[in-house]
Amino acid sequence: MSNLYSNSIFWIDTDKIKPNPLQPRRDFDEARLQDLAVSIKQYGVLQPLTVSRVEVEKEEGGLVTEYELIAGERRLRAAKIAGVAQVPVIIRVGDTSMMKLELAIIENLQREDLNVVDRARAFFRLVNEFKFTHNEVAKKMGRSREYVSNTLRILTLPEEILTGLSEGKITEGHTRPILMLVDHPEEQLVLFKEIVYKKITVREAERLARKIAYERVRKKEFMPDPEITELEEAFQEKLGTRVHIERKESGGQIKIDYFSTDDLRTILDLIKKEMGDKNPEELLEKHIAKQKQKALPDEMSLDDRTKDEIKDDDAKLYDISKFSI
Repeated sequence: MSNLYSNSIFWIDTDKIKPNPLQPRRDFDEARLQDLAVSIKQYGVLQPLTVSRVEVEKEEGGLVTEYELIAGERRLRAAKIAGVAQVPVIIRVGDTSMMKLELAIIENLQREDLNVVDRARAFFRLVNEFKFTHNEVAKKMGRSREYVSNTLRILTLPEEILTGLSEGKITEGHTRPILMLVDHPEEQLVLFKEIVYKKITVREAERLARKIAYERVRKKEFMPDPEITELEEAFQEKLGTRVHIERKESGGQIKIDYFSTDDLRTILDLIKKEMGDKNPEELLEKHIAKQKQKALPDEMSLDDRTKDEIKDDDAKLYDISKFSI
């Protein structure tokens, strides 16, 4: 890393400081920015920003000095909101783009209010772009290697869940049970929505995820019928909620998850629409008819005589010698 510019603090116009294009942080809480702006109005910027000096050529000729932000974007944004004309900065010289990126990432990671998704993405950039091992990232952050690896796993979640996590709809603790269903993204999304709309706790989500995982394993062991799996997915797509088909030796059950009474009415309307004027007892009547068809060969199989033996036995059926008084 390069040395600091004379190890001094300079006061720079806020409009001359440009955001870092490599800034790894995406989300800034507006309410907190407003709170910080109020504090800056009263006390000023207490912690200097870190910038690099950039010479930019003007269209009409000549050079103009600008400053590219390396660390402290939240303070810069709040200062602009507060209407502060100048902010204290430390100027770095000789940094490459990669050095600036590393500084920006590390500075952001050291913040307590950084959301877990941005933290995971920052870890990923250190691993992917800087070729750091998980252990090296952990040492830089003062964390365990397991913490870094588990944080990176969050990025395997669907984008909808990552957005919900960034927005605080679910907590970091909720990601653990959702990740238990990593091989079933459709189940992950359903569980995510249940957590959000049913206000499910982390422990309840874990129990639900274990149940879903167990049912999946059970189906692989006892229901290897691809047609059942296909039908289950078709039900889920049609009804817009989780559907479980539990197969038994004879028939089975269909379990449909719902969130409210309105959901039940919607599901019922969909079924009515599909059924039309069909007899509601049609399924039962079909089952009875099939059972009757099966019963006939079963009963015949109990008589193991040949046709000639049956004919001979019938002729002797009422023979007086066959009766006793």
